[in-house]
Amino acid sequence: MKNCPVCSGQELKAVYTKQGVEIDICTSCEGIWLDKSEIYYFVKDSNYVYEALCAAIKNRKATTRKSPITGEEMVELPLFNSSVMIDYCPKTGGIWLDKGEITKFPANQAALDVDKGFFKKDNESSEKVKPSRSVVAHAAGLLPLPNLALSSTMVLVGMYSLLTLGLITAVEFAGVTPGMALIVGIIVALIQFLLGPFLMDLSLRWIYAFEWVKPESLPEHLRAFITKISQENSIKFPRIGLIHDGGPNAFTYGHHPNNARIVITAGLLELLDEKEIEAVVAHEVGHVVHWDMLVMTLAQLVPLIFYYIYRTLIRMRSRGRDRSAAARYAIAIGAYILYIISEYIVLWFSRIREYYADRFSGQTTGAPGQLASALVKIGYGLAGRDSSEKKDEDSKRSAAMKGIEPLGIFNAKHGSTLALASGISSKSMGGEIDKDTLRDVAKWDLWNPWATFYELNSTHPLIAKRIRMLSNLSVVMGKEPYVEFDERKPESYWDEFFVDLIVQSLPWLVALAWCIFNGVSFVMTLLNTGTWASTSTLSGANFGTLVLLFGVGYLIRTFFAYPDNQFAPMNIKALLKKIKVSAIRPVPCKITGTIVGRGVPGLIWSEDFILQDETGIIFLDYAQPLGIINFLFGLLRAKQYHNQEAEVIGWYRRAPVPYIEIKEIRTAGTASSCYVYYAKLIWSIILMIGGILLFFV
Repeated sequence: MKNCPVCSGQELKAVYTKQGVEIDICTSCEGIWLDKSEIYYFVKDSNYVYEALCAAIKNRKATTRKSPITGEEMVELPLFNSSVMIDYCPKTGGIWLDKGEITKFPANQAALDVDKGFFKKDNESSEKVKPSRSVVAHAAGLLPLPNLALSSTMVLVGMYSLLTLGLITAVEFAGVTPGMALIVGIIVALIQFLLGPFLMDLSLRWIYAFEWVKPESLPEHLRAFITKISQENSIKFPRIGLIHDGGPNAFTYGHHPNNARIVITAGLLELLDEKEIEAVVAHEVGHVVHWDMLVMTLAQLVPLIFYYIYRTLIRMRSRGRDRSAAARYAIAIGAYILYIISEYIVLWFSRIREYYADRFSGQTTGAPGQLASALVKIGYGLAGRDSSEKKDEDSKRSAAMKGIEPLGIFNAKHGSTLALASGISSKSMGGEIDKDTLRDVAKWDLWNPWATFYELNSTHPLIAKRIRMLSNLSVVMGKEPYVEFDERKPESYWDEFFVDLIVQSLPWLVALAWCIFNGVSFVMTLLNTGTWASTSTLSGANFGTLVLLFGVGYLIRTFFAYPDNQFAPMNIKALLKKIKVSAIRPVPCKITGTIVGRGVPGLIWSEDFILQDETGIIFLDYAQPLGIINFLFGLLRAKQYHNQEAEVIGWYRRAPVPYIEIKEIRTAGTASSCYVYYAKLIWSIILMIGGILLFFV
């Protein structure tokens, strides 16, 4: 709870701005509280304001006003030749602005653009609405999931029916022999199912520092727990593997429940407490008990075979007058469409089974909150710590895990870009995770349409949604939910989403418009003159117009995705509170912290980094125009940055997890710049010049 430093006992109210950032206001005195670095979201020239703040801190004066965060006395800062007096919290870096002070900032460089409609009296009454969806859902009982057995049967029967239809069509109309079609299905199925686990065993030994652990070598509590749930579910004690790596993760694979392998990392054992470890293992056992290994293998075969059919038909060469060529290409396109459809069905199916594995864990342990806590630590990189805990540099763990994806605790594709502010204040309760910070980060998952877009392409549900389901299970079981995501979305974020989508697709939309225009022109010419085409439709000038317009679209997209005017000083927590952010709509930022590890733990040529500041950890994406440069940098230079204090200038993005694309990275002894932005600018200019040359040639 944050209290107003002016009005005694008045609680501050959290509101959302049009910039997509949450701030705190006092509805009584109309003052505004901005957490550290948040002011830079609202000013024109962030560097100008930063320098003014740094200068003002040297001339600070004592004040009796108390910080809404710490309750300690703040200081008064004279800004812009003392034309503005603000209150500043030295411990947290937060700023208090009295009513009217936002209008005193210099208009041309530091004008504060903060919404003015927050203080209307009807704004308070608008919050007195019907209960949140979360409360209503809990009252209705356990949130429903599709029946596991029925959905499994329908998905497998439906997809294999489509596969059978596709094979029959290929046999009848595309010249594919029945024997070939049958062999394709059998070979792919056998390789995938029979050899898959053994290939996984080999890859673990070759790629990771890995070993199989005997049951008696496991921690006593974990051995007893696995023995108990194995006996309860009539399965053999699974084979346990350990990856000696600081990245926290767990996954399972195998042929059937009685030869299942469960692999965990050393980082998981270090990061989680005993109950959380048991909850994660119970999640993996849930996959085993539900036969997910076999079911998902069978499901994943269908899109694989459709893609094989597509590639085979496309590569078949025509001989003489091949009358089946048109049918073959049509079937190839149909096979590719079915491949895409079946892929999304498999992804949906996988997400459903993840929910069931989560529910199995919560019901088996009797404490769904333990798995929720583990998901936050693993998937978001957030760990609560005791205030008395020794913060030794060697104990800082990477939050990234570029691991294997089969039936894991979270999506490994997204695991390499994890961050969440630790948000632990001096008054936090021991090792508890700060729930307010968690809610701030989860809002992007729950509100931004891009989150849904990314989830559709993921094997795992968004972590915020999994935590919400586990909280619902806790309430139904009569236990305290781990966290409630009960805030109502303040606005629709679809307008920004569609703008992002249009800009992202702009070069191809231009090309599509060119094709439609010329297609219509071609048809009109054919209808009016009876000739095959006019010379202008297929001319070099017309094609040059396409290349020129494509280059212009590419340039606009590059400028949108790489704003290069202001790199505001930020911290990780302030970045994570931003909701209106995506892979194409970034936040230019400058951030300082310690490089605590590589992006892929243990991989000697990993060029990416993990950075930690006083508020959290975040993934740094080091990217050059050529992949070989990334490889050489990771192999030869990246280790020089480890455990170094670094200043990073770049673009903060979220897709779906947070990361910063590096523009420049500097330490005391070394520095490096990335040139993807400049390469894209050059490429767009080359396209435009090429289009102009084609137009006049």
